[in-house]
Amino acid sequence: MTESNASSRPPETLPPILQIAPEIAPGSGVGGVAYQLEQQFLAAGVAVSRFTLAEARGAWLPEPGPGLRGRLALLFRVVWFSTIGTWLARRALAAAPTSISICHNDVLAGDIYVNHGILRAAMKARGHYLLRMLRNPLHLFTALRDAHRFRSRIHRVVVSLTTREAELLSNTYSKVSAESVVIANGVDIDRFTPPPAESRLAARAEVLPNPNPAATWLLFVGHEFDRKGLPLAIAALSQLSEPVGLLVVGGTPEMVVAAREQAVRAGVSEQVHLLGRLADPMPAFRAADCLVLPSAYEANALVVLEALAAGLPAIVTPVGYAPDLIRDGVNGFLVERTAAGVRQGIENYLRSDRRRLAEGARTSGEAHAWPLIAARYLELITRLAPDTRAPGSTDGKRTTT
Repeated sequence: MTESNASSRPPETLPPILQIAPEIAPGSGVGGVAYQLEQQFLAAGVAVSRFTLAEARGAWLPEPGPGLRGRLALLFRVVWFSTIGTWLARRALAAAPTSISICHNDVLAGDIYVNHGILRAAMKARGHYLLRMLRNPLHLFTALRDAHRFRSRIHRVVVSLTTREAELLSNTYSKVSAESVVIANGVDIDRFTPPPAESRLAARAEVLPNPNPAATWLLFVGHEFDRKGLPLAIAALSQLSEPVGLLVVGGTPEMVVAAREQAVRAGVSEQVHLLGRLADPMPAFRAADCLVLPSAYEANALVVLEALAAGLPAIVTPVGYAPDLIRDGVNGFLVERTAAGVRQGIENYLRSDRRRLAEGARTSGEAHAWPLIAARYLELITRLAPDTRAPGSTDGKRTTT
């Protein structure tokens, strides 16, 4: 594993960059990461282009959603972008031999592959690994595709988001052919910023039916409630000696119903507010005091960086980037992945100097501003730039001339 080396090459002499992702748009997730990098590359004067599902002739495919139909739609989109997308992306790369390509998802092509998560590791962390893999065709397809990706000479470099993720990748796929580099995710520190007191009260009035200005509100954000530990957070609320609220962003309608039923059984239904999927989650960030995310597995949870930048300390489990990022009593608390562990983390927060924690959180977020992260990618691209695509190559690889 190596770190990308700084270069004296000015940005204007860098080659064009082609980013590959199913979608590239503002927001969270992989598409949001690709979008932020794109904006930073453009600001540095580098020519940038996209290869998305639209370029892969898959714009007609239905959008994923809840229920069986939504899951099938996701399966079709992933398979299409992984197969037809790979074929068309390789053609696009062959037509642009001087470009450097960054692949974020699915497609089996590109100089650089950004490892946003390891499916096999995520399934093992959740338990019942074999059952989870066999009952979901998408999991089986993804596992087989990624085994081919990492064991074949498809990419020149694999970027992992944390050192632990790079080690996990090597342990999961014992013979990873590409060079390994670690570059963390970034965060938009201008969008995610601590709100003044009046903005927090206004945000609470927007997302809560009867906001109590003196109450403490935790924030949970995620679309996979079980993996990210929402049941543990709800159970922890019932063990506290004082009432604490929980704002929940994300989840399908079925997941929201199940979580509401759990809150009723735990006797905390009045404290848990399930907001579902939000086009703009910023009011929830502004309304909250602290993030809670007791995940079983994370490559690098972007929401943790977003929360820190917004001045929200984070109560998280030691997975992904959290052990490197979170310092107990400075910007949050690392906890065991149990209801008792989450409860202890919440109690530690309630007893702490909240202003100091909020300041520590913001400082941590600022250290991951997107311009700093994009500069790391540009350093890596500078190092790769002298290479050209090998004659007759069709796999998205380049060789040194």
